[in-house]
Parts: sequence; C-alpha cells; structure tokens
Amino acid sequence: MKINITARKFKAHDTLKEYITSEIERLERFNGEIMSSDVILSFQNNKDSVKEVEIVIHIPGQTVTATETSDDFKKSINLAVEKILKQLEKIKTKKTAVRIPND
Repeated sequence: MKINITARKFKAHDTLKEYITSEIERLERFNGEIMSSDVILSFQNNKDSVKEVEIVIHIPGQTVTATETSDDFKKSINLAVEKILKQLEKIKTKKTAVRIPND
C-alpha cells in the first residue's frame, strides 16, 4: 500500500510520519484491498493552534474519507483512523450481506 503524507504550511517531523504510517498500516488488517492512502496535515496558527488531519483511503471502487481537528496531531490522527475503521467495517458488512444467498 502506498501512503502519501502531505503537511501544509509546516514540515512534519519523522516521528509524526512514522506514527501516521503505523496507524494507516493497521487499517490493512480490517481491509486488505486498500490500494493507497493520502494523509493531509494542516496547521492553523491562531490562538487555538488547531491541527487538522484528513485521511483519504482508496479501495477498489470506493474512496473512504475522514477529517478531524484537535489541539494535537496524534489525537486528530487517532480520531480520523477510528472513523475510517467504522466506514471499512460498514463496507465489509455490506459485501458479506450481498454474498449470503437467501434460502
């Protein structure tokens, strides 16, 4: 799986990139069809120092997206990954429901 990490308006540290990579690779356990993922990090330097993470996962025939904001990148990443997990589980459930024949 290819993981693209983009940091807007700042340079992401290697430790943050490694954390992102490990979290995204964890998603492969739930859906082995993931082709690629894009992670976009945004930092808004205002009084709140808002950190936004957008994760886009590409699987055959679909794109799964989640966006989260918080005061810490790791917290935003965790929240976005949880949203992606829920969406992947829903997709998996729909696929298995279609495959089950009605007797």
